[in-house]
Amino acid sequence: MELAIFYLFALTLVGAGVMVVSLRNPVHAALSLVLAFFASAALWLLLEAEFLAITLVLVYVGAVMVLFLFVVMMLDINLAPLREGFARYLPVGAGIAFLTVVAMGLVVGPDRFGLGQGVSHPADYSNTRELGKVLYTDYVYPFEIAAMILLVAIVAAIALTMRERRQLKAQKPEEQVAVRREERVRLVKMPAEKK
Repeated sequence: MELAIFYLFALTLVGAGVMVVSLRNPVHAALSLVLAFFASAALWLLLEAEFLAITLVLVYVGAVMVLFLFVVMMLDINLAPLREGFARYLPVGAGIAFLTVVAMGLVVGPDRFGLGQGVSHPADYSNTRELGKVLYTDYVYPFEIAAMILLVAIVAAIALTMRERRQLKAQKPEEQVAVRREERVRLVKMPAEKK
């Protein structure tokens, strides 16, 4: 039964991945990507990695995909010119996809991970605790380097978007508060007109 569920979710994941790259409507492609994330989370659950499955659903489906859908729907980009060369590059893309599948099959094969051999865990086993132990002991330096790279990327994105714009006319409240009446109001005496 577990093998049938695995194949069901694996085929769903592959089909959703194909739809992501082949659908012409970007909203439908994004929804196919949501389906792919849910199928991946189900596969993580089959591997008894509940924390990673929930994190995948919460982070990617709950935040990233919602943001992506909003951006795609608000921009209203005409993608017809962008998709015109799809058939022309299809053989190259199919060849690269085939090579990728072969490479993954060689790296992630049954002799590397022992597929089919069940791993038993004690009753108090927590994969979240085990993930934390591995992440903060064996991989603490790569984890900190990744955090620093993300911090630099965030600071760079803010610096690029917050540059001074010359055309922008902005009010300066500190100058408005410090102004005196003589600087803004001019009294002019004019003789009254006589008819």
